Amino acid sequence: MGAKGEISWKRRDEFGERVECYARNERNVWKFFRRERRFENWEAYPEPEFEDWMELLDSVRRRIPRRKMEPADEHRLVRTIKERFPDQKDRV
Repeated sequence: MGAKGEISWKRRDEFGERVECYARNERNVWKFFRRERRFENWEAYPEPEFEDWMELLDSVRRRIPRRKMEPADEHRLVRTIKERFPDQKDRV
């Protein structure tokens, strides 16, 4: 992990269990993956929660000043989040 286009984070699920997630940008489409334990296999995560999209957006925004991502990447991601979660538009 850590390659350009791959962004990872850790969080707790609704049961307090640790979850590791990562998203990979494939031709301007973000694909999400997750696992619960460090040595488990990554599984596709086709319907990520809003909070995971926001973690991804935060990471993209932090990479722009370091020139690891472009402002256009952020704009595309914001548009995708607003399309998927129209009721959360004011939080993006």
